[in-house]
Amino acid sequence: MSKKLTHLKVVFLSIILILVIFTGCIESQQELTASEKESQKEILLDLPCILPEWKDGDYHGYYETMQMLNDFNSRFPNLVDVFTIGRSVLGKDIKCIRISNERNITEKYTCLIDGCIHGSEWEAGEACLYFSEYLLINFGNNKTVTNILNKTVVYIVPLMNPDGRDNDDRYNGNGIDLNRNFNIDFGRLRGHCMPLGKILGRKIPYLSLPRLNLWFTNCGRRPFSEPESQAIRDLMRFLDSQRFSFYMNCHTATHSINTPWSAFKPPFKMTSQESIVYDTIRKWVSENTEYEDRQLWYKASGTAPDWCFKEFRIPSVTFEILSMDYEPGSGGGKHDNLVHWMKTTIPIFMFMLENVENLYSWEIPDIVPSLPKGVPPNPLK
Repeated sequence: MSKKLTHLKVVFLSIILILVIFTGCIESQQELTASEKESQKEILLDLPCILPEWKDGDYHGYYETMQMLNDFNSRFPNLVDVFTIGRSVLGKDIKCIRISNERNITEKYTCLIDGCIHGSEWEAGEACLYFSEYLLINFGNNKTVTNILNKTVVYIVPLMNPDGRDNDDRYNGNGIDLNRNFNIDFGRLRGHCMPLGKILGRKIPYLSLPRLNLWFTNCGRRPFSEPESQAIRDLMRFLDSQRFSFYMNCHTATHSINTPWSAFKPPFKMTSQESIVYDTIRKWVSENTEYEDRQLWYKASGTAPDWCFKEFRIPSVTFEILSMDYEPGSGGGKHDNLVHWMKTTIPIFMFMLENVENLYSWEIPDIVPSLPKGVPPNPLK
């Protein structure tokens, strides 16, 4: 009996040993497979960025913009939040899209990009929509975009002036130039502004004295008299507690990047470091895109970027898309080659976002953005 028991024990132990070895092999194989999958994931996460599939002529008015934002909200629920920051004079919603990887709950930087503060400057709003889609369709595939949305919350307001956009008008529903309605050097005649508001219920967008070569835009009776400027002011105040890193105010069509000061009488002198950062931004844009380092040829009191810089002391820039051939005030105002102009904006937006940490600390923005093939495009002939 004892010999039989001993023999059975040997067989039993042998079986256990074989099972242990075999199970170990399976686990090793499983670990290898998981490692391979992780490696494959890293490779996929470094794919080149793709561009939104837009066509020339695909412009978005107020209702088309609202539809596009709602579509983003449905397609990318873990990246997008769309909300109303205020209403226009005529009661239209002013929508903001918040873009970030919501599954990443670490502390992040924030920034604000807006467009179409002048309603006739369509491409300023289109650039906001195009860039929103660019970020969303490349998250999870492209390493650069994924890293940006893991550490940054990007707030974008495509239509600051929805009434003006629908009427193809520079001014809001009260006839006020919203980009002169901010509380900095407000209402100064030498800043080409006049605090008129409405007179007897009548809109007076501007006054012109051609013989004296003088013109003045209606900046409203007082700073922040308009619901649209109030809405963007209140959003900025909220972001001030959220590691607010930079502000970009998009316009058309002087083909340039501008930094403070635009005001005739700036409220303070910027530091040497602030000047260096602003110089670096303008220099990078002029050397790497078709846009120029050119400040406005006239002073303009009461602008949004000047006020943002004064109030929150963060890098604030004006991005003038298109060229002067497209300037509505110069008799142009044409809208064509939309896809080309949208591609020209991507490098500048990406440069600012890649340097979000540096800009937050007023350090030199020296990170070169990764860009897809064909961006920036060759200038139009």
